[in-house]
Amino acid sequence: MEITRKTMEVATAVLTGSVGALICYGSTENGIGWGPGGPEPGYFPFGIGCLILLGSLATLVQTVWKHAGVHHAGAVPEEPFINGARLRLLVAFVLPIVAMTAISAWLGLYIGMGLYIFYTMRVSAGFRTLTSLAAALLVIALNFIVFEKLFMVPLLKGPILEYFGIY
Repeated sequence: MEITRKTMEVATAVLTGSVGALICYGSTENGIGWGPGGPEPGYFPFGIGCLILLGSLATLVQTVWKHAGVHHAGAVPEEPFINGARLRLLVAFVLPIVAMTAISAWLGLYIGMGLYIFYTMRVSAGFRTLTSLAAALLVIALNFIVFEKLFMVPLLKGPILEYFGIY
């Protein structure tokens, strides 16, 4: 499986254009005109949405223009954005982050980050189990001290830490 650079540029332009359109649409619900007291609440967001749309359209036109003659005889083949091997590496990097996010929402941030650090060190990087476990516990302890004690910013604990009275 191979995704070309052109495909990703078009997909990005469409995605950012959709975000711009959504911003514009949401702004119209708040008023985009100039009222007696000055600009209405949607005035500036509408302008930002229009700029995003304009940038996305420019990217789309530039991409189509740049790749217009790619398929004629003797042309250089399209540059791959990602191929199968790179996609597997990307998925191997992204899936643990997604799992950490889900686990953190369910069991708390400290448990999620500890499992993530352990997994990436043990499975992805090949460190020994004891080293990976020690690093995970150290990261948890340092984050607890920095956020909970020094900055007094409570992070999501989850049911396990609450069970042990850490809240």
